[in-house]
Amino acid sequence: MPELSLKHQYFAKDGLLSKAISGFSPRPEQHEMASAVADAIEHAGQLLVEAGTGTGKTFAYLVPAMDSGKKVVISTGSKALQDQLFNKDLPRMQKALNYTHSVALLKGRANYLCIERLNSFSHYSSGQDRATLAELVKIKNWAQGETTGDISDLGPIAERSDVFPLITSTNDNCLGRECPSYKECYLVKARNKALDADLVVVNHHLFFADMVVKETGFGELIPEAEAFIFDEAHQLPDIAASYFGQHFSSRQILDLCSDIELAYKTELRDMAQLQKAAQKLERRIRQCRLSFEGLRDRGEWRPLAKQSRFGEMMQALKEDMDFVYQVLKLALSRCELADSCFERLAKMRLLFDKVMDVDATGFSYWYETTRLHFTLNITPLNIAERFNQEVQERDAAWVFTSATLAVDGNFEHFQSQMGLQQVKSLLLDSPFDYQRQALLCVPRYLPETKQHNAELLILDQLAPVIEANRGRCFFLCTSHRMIQKVAAELRQRTELLVLVQGEAGKQELLKDFVEDGNAVLVATSTFWEGVDVPGEALSCVIIDKLPFAAPDDPLLKAKSEDCRLRGGDPFRQVYLPQAVISLKQGVGRLIRTQTDHGVVIICDNRIVNRDYGSLFIRSLPAMPRTRELSKVLEFVKKDAEET
Repeated sequence: MPELSLKHQYFAKDGLLSKAISGFSPRPEQHEMASAVADAIEHAGQLLVEAGTGTGKTFAYLVPAMDSGKKVVISTGSKALQDQLFNKDLPRMQKALNYTHSVALLKGRANYLCIERLNSFSHYSSGQDRATLAELVKIKNWAQGETTGDISDLGPIAERSDVFPLITSTNDNCLGRECPSYKECYLVKARNKALDADLVVVNHHLFFADMVVKETGFGELIPEAEAFIFDEAHQLPDIAASYFGQHFSSRQILDLCSDIELAYKTELRDMAQLQKAAQKLERRIRQCRLSFEGLRDRGEWRPLAKQSRFGEMMQALKEDMDFVYQVLKLALSRCELADSCFERLAKMRLLFDKVMDVDATGFSYWYETTRLHFTLNITPLNIAERFNQEVQERDAAWVFTSATLAVDGNFEHFQSQMGLQQVKSLLLDSPFDYQRQALLCVPRYLPETKQHNAELLILDQLAPVIEANRGRCFFLCTSHRMIQKVAAELRQRTELLVLVQGEAGKQELLKDFVEDGNAVLVATSTFWEGVDVPGEALSCVIIDKLPFAAPDDPLLKAKSEDCRLRGGDPFRQVYLPQAVISLKQGVGRLIRTQTDHGVVIICDNRIVNRDYGSLFIRSLPAMPRTRELSKVLEFVKKDAEET
C-alpha cells in the first residue's frame, strides 16, 4: 500500500485505529515502521527494525500484514507473548480493520493434550503417586468438551508438574497416523487450521523445530507463507543454535522406560524380561544423573566424557540401552507402542554415540543438569549459513523487529549471526521523552564487582534511594547468588515488601508487585525482558553489574575460541555485543508509557572507566546522566511531589 494511503487510512488522527482503539495516538515512528514493513511484504524483501519502547511495533507490523492480502506467519519470542498477541492484540486489530480472513494459533506439540496418552495412563495408573493420579482425574474432567486441547488453559496445575509428560506427546513417542485417536488429535486439528489460515501466530521455538523436522523429510509443522515476521527477534540466534544442535537427555530415556512399562502392562504381559530390562535402564540413567553431583549445573562435556568415571558410567548405560533394544526387537509387530519404543531407542542409540564422540570441530559439547535430569548437547557454533539457506529457499518477505537489535547504532552483529545479506534496516528511537522522564546514574565510590560483601556496600548507598522512592523498584541481578544476598540484606534494612525470583511463579510475583504498589522485586534474567509494568508501580530499576555472560559458559567459550581461530576478537565480537543487548533489555523495563518517570542505577564502574563503557552508554536511550546519588534523590522527591 502506498505510504500516504497507509498513513491516512490507518495511522492518522482520524484514521481507523484512532476511531476503533481507545487511547490510540498517532506516532511518526510507528507509521514509519509500518510503511517499511508494507514495502518489504509487497516486494518480498528483508527488513531489520529496531523500534524503541513505545513505538507500538505490534500494530506497526500487524496493519501492513493484515492489509497485504497475503499469507503471513508471525513468530513471537515466547508462548506468553504468543498468547497475548493472539488473544489481545490481534482481536483488537481484526475489529479495527474489519479483517475477515482466518487466523490461527499454533504451538509445539508439548502444548497440546494427547488424548491417547491420557487414556492410557488413566486406565493403567499403577506406579503413579497420589498427587499425579489426582491431577490425571482433573485433566480427564477438563478434557470433556475441550476444543483446542491447549494445556495452558488447564488452570491451577503446577507448570512443571510430573503429570505433563504423561498427557502430552513428543516427536519420539507420537504414534502419528497409527494412533487410535488420530482423528480427534488436538495437534492435528491445530495444524490443519494453520494450513488453511491467512495469518498464523507461532513462536520462535516452533519455527526452528519446523525447520529441523522439514530437514528429516517428515513433513512441515508451519505452513508455507508469503511473509514471515519475527517479533523479539534478538532471541533468534540462541534459539536457532539450540534447535540446529542435538540433545541426549535423561528425560528421553525415562519417558521411554515409562512407555515400555505401559506396553508391558497392556499388551505384552508375557514378556517379564522387557519390564526388567526397562527398570534396569531406568536405574542406570538415574545413576548417571548422580555422576554430575558436585559439578556446576552447566559446563563443558568434552573433558568430562574423557574421564574414566564418566566413561565407565556411560559405557554401562550404552550396554543397558543395547539390551533393551534386543528385547524390544522380540516384541516387534505385537504392539504399536512397543514398535514406537523400538524406533525411538534406535534413534537414541545413534544420538548417544554422537554425544560421546566429542572430537568433531565446529560444535560446542556441553552438559546441563536440573534437579532430576541431565542433558548432553551438541550445538553448532555458527547458524548463519543454515538460516540464510532457509531465507533463500523461500520466496517470501522476512521482517525482524525488536527493541534491542542494534549495537552502537548498527545491525552488523545480528546480521552476521543470522547470515542475512540483502537486507534493509531501520533504527527508530523511542517516542518517549527520556530527557524529561528518566535519569541514569552510575554512583561514585562503588565497590569492585568481585569485592567481598559488595552487595552490602552497594545497599549502603542505595537503601536511602529505595526508601525515598517508596520501593517501586526492580533490583536486577546478573547471578542467582547475588539475588539471595541482596534480598536477605534488603529484608533486614526495610519494611517494604521484598519479592524474590524463585519464591513464586513469574506471573504471581508480577501480580503481587503491581498490587502492593510499593514493593521491591529482586530478580535475574527472567525479568530483564518481556516484562511490562507501566505506571507508578515501577519507577526505579537498579542493575548490579553489566550483564556479561559467564566466561565459563560452555557455548560462549566455544564461540570465542572459534572467533579467535578466525582471527577475530572474542571479547569485542562475542561477549560485548551480547552484553549491550542484554543491558538495553534491562533498562527498557523502566519507561513503558508517555507518563512514566523513573531512574536507572547501574552499579558497575566499568561503564565509566573502561574504554568499552561508552558503547553501552551510546546504545541506551539518550537520558540525563549523573554520578551523584544526591541528584537521584532530588529526582525521586520531585517525582513523588508531582504524583
